[in-house]
Amino acid sequence: MVKLLDLQAITMQHAEEYEAAAKRVIESGWFLQGRENETFERDYAQYIGTQHCIAVANGLDALKLILRGYKELGVMKDGDEIIVPANTYIATILAITDNQLVPVLVEPTWEYLELDINKVEEAITPKTKGVMTVHLYGRIAYNDELGDICRRHGLKLMEDCAQSHGCTWKGVRTGALGDAGAHSFYPGKNLGAFGDAGAVTTDDEELASVIRALANYGSQKKYVFRYVGINSRMSELDAAILDVKLKYLDEDNQKRQQLAAYYYEAIDNPLITLPQRLCDENNVYHQFPIFCERRDELQAYLKEGGVQTLIHYPIPPHKQECYKDWNDRCYPITERIHQQELSIPMNQAVSREEAETVVRLINHFR
Repeated sequence: MVKLLDLQAITMQHAEEYEAAAKRVIESGWFLQGRENETFERDYAQYIGTQHCIAVANGLDALKLILRGYKELGVMKDGDEIIVPANTYIATILAITDNQLVPVLVEPTWEYLELDINKVEEAITPKTKGVMTVHLYGRIAYNDELGDICRRHGLKLMEDCAQSHGCTWKGVRTGALGDAGAHSFYPGKNLGAFGDAGAVTTDDEELASVIRALANYGSQKKYVFRYVGINSRMSELDAAILDVKLKYLDEDNQKRQQLAAYYYEAIDNPLITLPQRLCDENNVYHQFPIFCERRDELQAYLKEGGVQTLIHYPIPPHKQECYKDWNDRCYPITERIHQQELSIPMNQAVSREEAETVVRLINHFR
């Protein structure tokens, strides 16, 4: 069986270092908001290239806290609009609606799968206060034009970096391209914890201070609560594990890029469409999506051949029951992506032999 994601194999590559990190946390007797969090926040901020990193409980909280922070600062208010790609994972949308803000869904491009920047400006209204761009699949969803649009219209540019750890645009990492970046360290990510964890990165000192307080029950001083906050804190254990993994992130991403290069060179089936290839600095290949009009047949065929796959994602946000008021909307490119997308094995633990099995089966599909 060629696994889509073999977390056990990935973990065992540096098992001794993880055990040492866990032992250090256990022996310290300190499990929240301690030295391990401080160390990881410092190291991750330095890696991303921002002044601040606030460790939180998960990626969804990171997204929600950015928007909530802007509301507390008076930058946004209930009913304001946030432009967001229509084909994102639902967490991006949930963060917006949970803050009583209005998602304005904008189509991606079929070739690149990311927000169609040419359609952003026409979606701006007097109520628009920000753009939440999403680096889906590990692919860059930013260019200089998007930055210029946000600056000209006075919009906050927020990045959903849940799938793009280490991805760069002209040498700047995702999470430092806009005003604030939200990061998820779910175990299956390129930089994954041993449970749920997340972070916010920003150069905005005032925003960072508000988010740190909001994530700690709204408190900036023990037992004194300035905001109606939440409990969103990273454990010391996860911070310690992530700091170990961070040392190997670029190396692991390079292995993903090498695997992707093989897929691009070797997959040769007229029934299969591959997304437009980007240079390596613009794609860290959290997933490797392929597209097929007979996607479900292809998935069944690969399963029979011993290859695990996953659909990212079978139902777009505007067709979900939780947003039933949107169900009659039509976003044809988004719907085409969701109808045809299939993710094949992509991570640093996939062997050449396994990759050859994946390619052989894909190319033999008829």
